Amino acid sequence: MRLLSCLCLTVLLSACASAPAPRVEVDEAYGTLEPFASEAVYFVVTDRFVNGDPGNDHRDQGGARRTFDIPLPPCDGVAGNIGYLGGDFRGLADNLDYIRDLGFSAVWITPVVDNPDESFTGGEPPGCGSSLADRGKTGYHGYWGVNFFELDEHLPSPGMGFSDLAAAMREREIRLVLDIVGNHGSPAWGMTTDQPKFGKIHGRDGQLLADHQNLPPGRLDPAGNPLHAFYSDVGPVDAAQGSIYDGNLAQLSDFDAANPAVLDYLVEAYAHWIEQGAEAFRIDTIGWMPSSFWKRFSDRIRAKRPGFFMFGEAFDYDAANIAVHTRPRNGGVSVLDFPMKQAMDEAFGTKQAGFERLAQALFLDQAPYANVYDLATFYDNHDMPRMDASDEGFIDAHNWLFTARGIPVVYYGSETGFMRGRGEHAGNRNYFGQARIDAAPQSAIHRALRRIASVRRDTPALQRGLQVPLRLQGDTAAFYRIHQHDGTAQTALVLLNKGDRAQRIVIEEMVQPGEWRDAFDGTPVRIDARIDIEAPAHGVRVLLRDAPVDAPALKAALAKAMARPRPE
Repeated sequence: MRLLSCLCLTVLLSACASAPAPRVEVDEAYGTLEPFASEAVYFVVTDRFVNGDPGNDHRDQGGARRTFDIPLPPCDGVAGNIGYLGGDFRGLADNLDYIRDLGFSAVWITPVVDNPDESFTGGEPPGCGSSLADRGKTGYHGYWGVNFFELDEHLPSPGMGFSDLAAAMREREIRLVLDIVGNHGSPAWGMTTDQPKFGKIHGRDGQLLADHQNLPPGRLDPAGNPLHAFYSDVGPVDAAQGSIYDGNLAQLSDFDAANPAVLDYLVEAYAHWIEQGAEAFRIDTIGWMPSSFWKRFSDRIRAKRPGFFMFGEAFDYDAANIAVHTRPRNGGVSVLDFPMKQAMDEAFGTKQAGFERLAQALFLDQAPYANVYDLATFYDNHDMPRMDASDEGFIDAHNWLFTARGIPVVYYGSETGFMRGRGEHAGNRNYFGQARIDAAPQSAIHRALRRIASVRRDTPALQRGLQVPLRLQGDTAAFYRIHQHDGTAQTALVLLNKGDRAQRIVIEEMVQPGEWRDAFDGTPVRIDARIDIEAPAHGVRVLLRDAPVDAPALKAALAKAMARPRPE
């Protein structure tokens, strides 16, 4: 009996060993179905891009407190400028073909609402390393709104208003992303005298709705003075005393999030710009207003325009802190990916950290975000020093930005390394101009960006596909982007090399055998039991396979990724 039992067990074990592994069926595999995830965004400070119409420069505006061309003392030989410099809708419209040809399908422009007509006399004077120092500054950037229904006079030209610009973009299949502010208006106190428009809010018909009256927040009387009711009277909060987000920013007129009139005003104003052609919003200083406010705001905007995409600026490098905005219960607003920005700066700037640094910022597993694939990814912008990198560093950064998960955002001029390493008052926001645009194709950065951005524009897997890492170490990276949805299937195999020499990248796990094609030139590539492909120095290889994944290990990874719960 004992011998018979052993024989039966041996047969059973032998049968189990020879039986095929259970099949893992994966019909649907994707990172996101958000339509806006297909876009790549070119960000311009409109006044700094191109002066297409000198007739709207208003060079004599402000008198003794002039607003046009106010240079600062040079910082290491380069002067910043805190006045208007002439960029306008016409200059942007004239260069939409340049932006489209570069590989972008959306343009984010700074706020377009009316700003004060003088330079500010309060605050601290700006210096080479300063921020939120506003003395002598103007509203060239657009973030000092005084009438959120009215277009600032420096931007339009005859036949080129906001709706005309939006129409010109639509003709070229470019989406207009409008920068909006919900936290504040213009600087409001500390002026030598109460200046016109500063600290004031006007309605659709020009009526005065709110006036700070050059008083610090603590001296406002919201309960007793109707003109103060729009504003919070908290004032600045020291970080040692509590959350700075509960107070106000610099001398800006801080809106009272609890006042229903504030919400009504902003919803109506920004709905107006949607009607005029805005197709998405970037929300400035989203972290300075409570999530309950943004939930009410986003619900009302999407009631007017279902599915309207928004992403906010929460200037924080802690993913847990910025992820709260992305959750549906808080408004479902995506955010700029500051943790990835920090990692990219270290990987492609002067520190030259390895790709493992970027792995830490991907958050593909147990992400705190509602959907990490909907984040707006970037490496610098107008509120921080531009990335300090070599030409090769910018090329490597773009190769990652346009192949990894997220919606890529590139700041104007970075396609040529413009003002690299420069802070706000040291050249970061300097005028770009037509001559630099015309010369841009001569830049190696421009040529490489155009190459990879154009591939992403034509590749659904790079836009919305799940990212499955194979290797992120040292100078090389390898990963899949996989998109299987609604009867279509595409896998992109991405190989990156940020080293100075060509390197063979060999992968023996989760290999998808079959016939692939080079995404750049269509050359067929055969992959069998392992991946063994050379990636050029500071280069990228993208191989495409237009068929469902059938490699068992890779299918299992897809099933696991699709089964992960997402925060509510």
